[in-house]
Amino acid sequence: MYRILKIEDTIRVPPEKMAGKTKESVKLSLGDKYECLLDPKVGVVLAIISLEKMGEGRIFPEDAGVHYPVTFKALAYKPELNELVTGEVVDNTEFGSFVRVGPLDGLVHISQLMDDYVSFDGKNSMFLGKETKKTLKEGDLVRGRVISISWEEGNKIGLTMRQPLLGGLAWLAAEKKKKKA
Repeated sequence: MYRILKIEDTIRVPPEKMAGKTKESVKLSLGDKYECLLDPKVGVVLAIISLEKMGEGRIFPEDAGVHYPVTFKALAYKPELNELVTGEVVDNTEFGSFVRVGPLDGLVHISQLMDDYVSFDGKNSMFLGKETKKTLKEGDLVRGRVISISWEEGNKIGLTMRQPLLGGLAWLAAEKKKKKA
């Protein structure tokens, strides 16, 4: 889930960033420190939105940087258990599909792809449902549900597509069209 967070911190602005306006220098230093940061409590910080408050800078002995107390807003993404997500299949392996969900990749294990016997075609890097003839290949857009999150073991996200209204968006569109006919 995407969130806007309000964060208070003291940010160090190195001397090489002090050439421009102070607020811009502080915002650049915030971006360097926080953007792309992965923290289990907040998720992945994607961007610094605004600098809300900035206090007076302090210089400490033997440190040429200036330290500013700041309050700022940041955009972050953190998946939540049971959240519905839409993403793109970025890789297929014999054990499942990796789906890009926001800035992170989640795994849909082969057993969670569809309610059908699924075989993997390694030559074409795609999955095929035996009876439904549904296929899943790299580049396909899918909808899934987050069923597991593990920040401790390498930021693993588990997804399922074996519930109603989940799966490849092309499959869902075809089913909707079929029901209308």
